[in-house]
Amino acid sequence: MRILLIGSGAREHALARSLAADPATSALTVAPGNPGIAALADTADVQATDPAAVAALAQQLDADLVVVGPEAPLVAGVADAVRAAGIPVFGPDAAAARLEGSKAFAKEIMAAANVPTAMARVCRTIDEADDALDSFGAPHVVKDDGLAAGKGVVVTGDRQVAHDHAHGCVSRDRRSSVVVEEYLDGPEISLFCLSDGTHVVPLAPAQDFKRLGDGDTGPNTGGMGAYSPLPWAPADLTEQVVQRVALPTVRELARRGTPFVGLLYCGLALTSRGLRVVEFNARFGDPETQVVLARLESSLASALYAAATGQLDTLPDLRWSDDAAVTVVLASAGYPASSRSGDVITGVPAAEALDGVHVLHAGTGTAAGGLVTAGGRVLSVVGRGAGIAGARAAAYAGVQQIAIDGGQFRTDIAAGR
Repeated sequence: MRILLIGSGAREHALARSLAADPATSALTVAPGNPGIAALADTADVQATDPAAVAALAQQLDADLVVVGPEAPLVAGVADAVRAAGIPVFGPDAAAARLEGSKAFAKEIMAAANVPTAMARVCRTIDEADDALDSFGAPHVVKDDGLAAGKGVVVTGDRQVAHDHAHGCVSRDRRSSVVVEEYLDGPEISLFCLSDGTHVVPLAPAQDFKRLGDGDTGPNTGGMGAYSPLPWAPADLTEQVVQRVALPTVRELARRGTPFVGLLYCGLALTSRGLRVVEFNARFGDPETQVVLARLESSLASALYAAATGQLDTLPDLRWSDDAAVTVVLASAGYPASSRSGDVITGVPAAEALDGVHVLHAGTGTAAGGLVTAGGRVLSVVGRGAGIAGARAAAYAGVQQIAIDGGQFRTDIAAGR
């Protein structure tokens, strides 16, 4: 099939890598793509959040399937425009994508579907937020209601920091709001579920590392690394999530006339009181996609097409490698507060020459024929091997081959797992 993939990050590079190697894929175009993606697929210059432009490109390419990677195009209605053009698309329409676009809407859906999650208050003034902070107590959890590129959440024991983040969220305009939640203890996990609006097929679980520094210190980021599988997780974890979280959510959205077709990202905490939802996303997560797809042995193209066309109930069971995968993110100087661009990147070919290592591009560009930084998270170095320790060793061996002036990475991704 002819596939158009929308996006330009490491998540899309991971998707493109799997799709390009898939016998079910006859042609692959990625828009707008990045220098790493351009080495394995055609690229096209399009504004990813312009629904009409994406739909026109899909028609021009005579695409059999459009896959939308990032969240912003989904919230902007790109999937709606592509569907209106009669082309199957993997990604929810704008109404269903509110599950990620609005934390308040997600809480409303979870309450209606009886999905276990943290107690929360949606606040529209700083006085309301302060009252919620005092009510829930520390550690404080404050979430921007809208999209924030993975950096809209503050978890802190410092009430002033929590107050300041809440104030920044509610003061943007009169319609802005902030969600203040109770803190959820226990380890967090990510589980991706394919949905065709009725059926749900889970992928392999993963765990990511959101803080910038070793030991989970520093500010929240879009994610500094991840690993899969989770040897410590309960044996029935995936089934629990499907039955208690994913299916009830999909059914509630369908009941409201906004079926969810695409990837339901379930961010979860295994608390002392049981399973709780931390957040939903309406697309593949980054950096978890990098490790989950590194272990997938089934046809990704066929799975995404089955979801897009309402045929997940006919999809054969997915096959997974026994190997583990670990990814380590290399970020630019100043990230996440700011991102320095134009720094030379060296060593990527040397890293990819190592056994079990591949490198996925995110914030990269080219200058004078060489690779340079062009964003916050620059590269994802993925290692695959026997067990978490083997995959971790491969990933960090790859990291050591790469040099970026002022570059940052964590040294403890998947340590001791």
